[in-house]
Amino acid sequence: MNFFTELKSLVKVNIRDYGMYIALLFIMLTFSLMTDGLFMSSRNISNLLDSAGYIAVLAVGMTLVIVIRHIDLSVGFLAGFLGAIAAILLTQAGVPIYLTIPIILVLGIIIGMFNGLLVAQIGIPSFVATLAGMLIFRGALLQVTEKSGTIIIKDENFNAIGNGFIPSIVEVNGLHLLSLIVGIAGIILYIYSEISTRKNKLKYQFEVVSKGIFTLKLVFISAIIAYITWILAGYNGFSWTVVIMLLVVLVYHFLTTKTVLGRHIYAVGSNPEAAHLSGINVKKITYMVFGSMGMLAALSGVLFTSRLQSATTTAGTLFELDAIAAAYVGGVSSAGGVGKVTGAIIGAIVMASLSNGMNLLGVGISYQYIIRGGVLAAAVIFDVMTRRKKA
Repeated sequence: MNFFTELKSLVKVNIRDYGMYIALLFIMLTFSLMTDGLFMSSRNISNLLDSAGYIAVLAVGMTLVIVIRHIDLSVGFLAGFLGAIAAILLTQAGVPIYLTIPIILVLGIIIGMFNGLLVAQIGIPSFVATLAGMLIFRGALLQVTEKSGTIIIKDENFNAIGNGFIPSIVEVNGLHLLSLIVGIAGIILYIYSEISTRKNKLKYQFEVVSKGIFTLKLVFISAIIAYITWILAGYNGFSWTVVIMLLVVLVYHFLTTKTVLGRHIYAVGSNPEAAHLSGINVKKITYMVFGSMGMLAALSGVLFTSRLQSATTTAGTLFELDAIAAAYVGGVSSAGGVGKVTGAIIGAIVMASLSNGMNLLGVGISYQYIIRGGVLAAAVIFDVMTRRKKA
C-alpha cells in the first residue's frame, strides 16, 4: 500500500475522529478570511479559549457519562450553585482560597455520587434523576443569591483563575518565554507519548500505521501545538483557565487510555450486561463516572465564577446543553462505548469558535442558535450514519 492510499484508507476508517479536526480547521479558516484575519489574532484566540474553558471541562465529564449510556442534566445549575457557594465562602465566611476550592470540589464529588446512587442503586433513569437535580440546584442557586442578586468577589487570587495568565518571566521579541517553554514541553510530551504507544503496539504485534503516516501525524499535530503556542505567547501567554483545561485533558486522557478503570468504563458503555458477566462492577463504575462529573461541574463553576468575578442568579443556564453539544460534536456516540476526552475539548472549541466568529461578523443571536443547533444535529446524524455503515 503506497503512502496516499494508506492515508486515504486511514481517514476513511477513522473519519469520526478526524472529522471534527477537519471541521475546526474549516471553521477557523472561513472566519479568518471573513474577518480579515481578526478571528486568528492573538487576543481573539486567547479570549476564545478562555470562554470555552468552563464548557470544555464539563464536556470532558459529560463524554464519560454518555460513554456509559447515561446523561447528566444537573451539571449546569450545579456548577452555578457551587460557584455561588464558593463566592459565599470567600466573601461572607472568610474562608481562604486554598480551602474554598477543595471544599467545592469535594461537594461536587459527593453530589455527583448521589446522582450515581439514584441511577445505579435505585434504578432511576439518569434523565429523570438529573432533571430533578437540575431543578433542585436552580432553586438552590436562587435561594443563596436572592438577597443581593449578585455576589461580588474581590479576592484577587481567586479572580486570577478565570482572568489571569501564567507569568512570562521575560519577553523574547514580544513573546512570553514561559508560554513558549510550556508549548515546547507539550510537543516533546506528545511526541514521546506517541512513540511509546507505537513501540508497545509493535511489541505485542498490534497493527500500526506506516512510518511515513506516523511521522506526518507527529509533524502535523506538533505544528498545530507550536502555532497555537506562538499565537498565545504573542498576547499574554497561556491563561490559567487554559492551563487548567489542559491539565484536565491530560489526566482524563491518561485515565481513559492507560488504566484498567478506563478500559472498564468503555466496556460498560459498549455492553453493560457483558461487562457485568465478565466481573466488572457496573454500579461502581457508574458511581465513579457521576462522581467525576460532579467534581468537574464544581471546577467549571469555579472557572465561570472566577471569570465573572461574581456569582449571579443565572449562572449555569444552558451549561449542560452546551456540554452535551460539545461532547457529541467531539465524536462521542449516542449508543455508548465510543468517545474521547480529547474530542470533547475539540467539540467545545468548535462550538465556541462558531459563537465567536458569528459575533465578530455581527450575526444575530437568533441565527446563532439556529446554526449551532444545525451543527449539533449534523454531528449526531454523522454518528448514526457512521455506525450504520460499520454495521
